[in-house]
Amino acid sequence: QVQLVESGGGLVQPGGSLRLSCAATASGSIGSIGLMAWYRQAPGKERELVAHITAGSTTTNADSVKGRFTISRDNAKNAVYLQMNSLTPEDTAVYYCNAGPYNSASANRRYGMDYWGKGTLVTVSS
Repeated sequence: QVQLVESGGGLVQPGGSLRLSCAATASGSIGSIGLMAWYRQAPGKERELVAHITAGSTTTNADSVKGRFTISRDNAKNAVYLQMNSLTPEDTAVYYCNAGPYNSASANRRYGMDYWGKGTLVTVSS
């Protein structure tokens, strides 16, 4: 399986920046990690995809964060990062790290290899 641990959340003022990190540990039948992603869930809202990145560092961002957030990864460290700039109160949410051995989220979920961290809280407020 894959164990994921997020860090870097906290309180930040509007317009500020924050960098989230997620450290992954793979074991058992999983030898390497394919797709990694950040999701978030704001109070009273459904969980939504923020950004995802393949093992080859191809990225996709949600429209709501394009131009402000950047996802990146370090395969040697099995880590994924989310640089968040120009933060607004609407970005307040619990941010979750997600990963699996395939570069497809649907494949990871279909084969029961979809793993999640416990989340880190980001609060954007004055």
